Amino acid sequence: MLRLTALIYIIAGGMLAGSCVIAALTLGRVNAASISIAALVGALAGLPLSWLVASKVNKVIRPA
Repeated sequence: MLRLTALIYIIAGGMLAGSCVIAALTLGRVNAASISIAALVGALAGLPLSWLVASKVNKVIRPA
């Protein structure tokens, strides 16, 4: 399941990091520190999300 989580994280982490950066820029935070923190927060939020999605997909693929 770790491989599936990693593959989903590639998509989810990038999407969430990009969304957080866009949100920071929309709020007027245009310095490098704010943008970096927003990207880091989004990337870290992608970890549990990708694990959750991978477990749901794994249950559908391999029912118990």
